[in-house]
Amino acid sequence: MKIGVLALQGDFDAHRRRLEELGAEVVLVKKPDQLNDIDGLVIPGGESGTFLKLLGEAGFEKLKQFVNTKPTFGTCAGAILLAQEVENPQQKGLGAIDIGIRRNAYGRQVDSSIREGRLVQGKPAAIEMVFIRAPKIRRVGAGVEVLATEGNDPVAVRQGRVMAATFHPELSDDTRVHQAFLDIVRSGNGAK
Repeated sequence: MKIGVLALQGDFDAHRRRLEELGAEVVLVKKPDQLNDIDGLVIPGGESGTFLKLLGEAGFEKLKQFVNTKPTFGTCAGAILLAQEVENPQQKGLGAIDIGIRRNAYGRQVDSSIREGRLVQGKPAAIEMVFIRAPKIRRVGAGVEVLATEGNDPVAVRQGRVMAATFHPELSDDTRVHQAFLDIVRSGNGAK
């Protein structure tokens, strides 16, 4: 199983280390053609507008094709890119998951925090969540499953083969969120 991590900006190396710790072969994706050779993709945090600029039109279209056919997991800015609707300000996205998301909803960099949230899949359990200039999921579509919450807010969601989290699971010691994504890749879940 070969997992790509979009390595244009953000802490892509923390995702690489976590995925390797869980037994995945990892490719740092810097060029659109590398998407042809991977089974799943992680889009890390960073700044979503900068991702769009760095991808360019051709890279954006190649990424859009990928997320419509293969498992993809976006954290923070990656979640913003995967969302169907983006506000504060509005920007185009990949439309891969039926959520509405608000950029920087938890505040500025100085408002970053570590909080305790809940995994709601299976047996509910506490999980540490690192929020850095995090977006907030404002709307969850009918076909979207909530995987984790912080207070009353959904912070990790899944629709078919696409996962999104508004926090940074790569910055805590807990491996369950990345493991859930690897399970999607392993299952070959082709349903959207």
